[in-house]
Amino acid sequence: MFAFLFTLAQAIPTPPPPEPQEFVLPQEVRSLPGGLDQIPMFNSNSPELVQTEGILLSTFPAAGMDQPDAHLNFPFEGRFDLFAHHVYRAPSPEELTSLYLGVIVHNPGSQPVAVDVLQAATYLSQPDAPFIDLPAWVENPLGEVYAGPGSRAMSDILRGQRQEGFSPQVVIPAGGYEMLLNVPIPVETLDPPINGRSTLMRLRSNGRIHVASLALFAREDEAGNEQAPTLDEWRSLVQTGGLAGARDRPPTPLNQTEGQVIYGRVAGVAQGSIWEAQVADSSDALTLTIPAAGEAFSYGLSTLVAGRLGTDQVQTAPMLVRYPDTAYQAHGNYAIQYSLSLPLHNPTEQTQQVAIALQTPIKEDLLSQNGLRFFEPLPTQTFFRGTVRVRYTDDRGLPRTRYIHLVQRRGQQGEPLVMLEMPGGDRRLVQVDFLYPPDATPPQVLTVQTLEAEAPL
Repeated sequence: MFAFLFTLAQAIPTPPPPEPQEFVLPQEVRSLPGGLDQIPMFNSNSPELVQTEGILLSTFPAAGMDQPDAHLNFPFEGRFDLFAHHVYRAPSPEELTSLYLGVIVHNPGSQPVAVDVLQAATYLSQPDAPFIDLPAWVENPLGEVYAGPGSRAMSDILRGQRQEGFSPQVVIPAGGYEMLLNVPIPVETLDPPINGRSTLMRLRSNGRIHVASLALFAREDEAGNEQAPTLDEWRSLVQTGGLAGARDRPPTPLNQTEGQVIYGRVAGVAQGSIWEAQVADSSDALTLTIPAAGEAFSYGLSTLVAGRLGTDQVQTAPMLVRYPDTAYQAHGNYAIQYSLSLPLHNPTEQTQQVAIALQTPIKEDLLSQNGLRFFEPLPTQTFFRGTVRVRYTDDRGLPRTRYIHLVQRRGQQGEPLVMLEMPGGDRRLVQVDFLYPPDATPPQVLTVQTLEAEAPL
């Protein structure tokens, strides 16, 4: 009898999960105040999947180079950021040599130049930060919660850290070269043999320098052990090499308004490191009035061409120089920090419960239904993985700092980052900071909601 029931159970197919259904939350979506600073970012993200040796991004002068089209001639001096995000997949099960990512710096001047490494982090997908399933909302006070190398690296930089192994300063002699990074992307022990690495460095140079990110396969010593390429080998690649492949799909021109939009991957120098804003009722206001009970409003985050959520605002960092087959803008603002201050004010005489949440609505350019669209149940695609810092004064009057790791799927409302009980006339400053993580998909919103008062018993 039991065998018959077991066989019958096996014969009954498992019903498929229910299809995600859209619903709309009617509310205002506002443009985000403030704007990006002027700090340049060396942004190396194309090709994302690297399959050949070559130059990923070079800001060296083209003069005297064997392949001048591979060089963008952009000098850095003062503060700048360096972001690199690349993946390597072995071409066959027999070819499992590691691919090395190198970042070389050249000082063209007649005096030594010092580059201060203010903050830095670099992580592999395997084994440093695998893409594991995590709950949608997890406290992350020590930075030990992450899903993917981008999530982990952004969390470190948000905390102001310089990862062990990075020198606090690199000095480049007059006319000389030095390596800022020389690290492997190994695949030998992985099944499938694919791995990725995310890197972010905040740097300061006291003189003009040029920077290049490069890809070379590991060299072997006499015993057959892998070795990192030498400084001379990296220098030779800058001088003689062309762009690494395979190339990503070229982007859709920004003025094209019909058909599929291909954003492309970024390879160039973008303008902007931090988007800082006082989020208030207006540009000259000192407070942000909370919504009426039962209502909410949202501010766009990482809005982009064809994804402005009805705000007419493109937050994407502009490109100062780029390769012709790569993104026209730094779509997604990977590794850019959002630093937002919300001086909340409850103008009513009643105590109000206020929630602040980061959310991932369904992407739209113009709002088709006078509000934000979400899914229930949620689809499978993950659109955001990263840590958010929230600083505020709690309901007991004590200062609080919390780090919260979020995982959000497409169309996910998200749980509140903070809940406040604000008495009548109360003013409360809430500060929200995060670095937009690689492997996330924009746009998102920051939502302020006042909950409806509970009906008396």
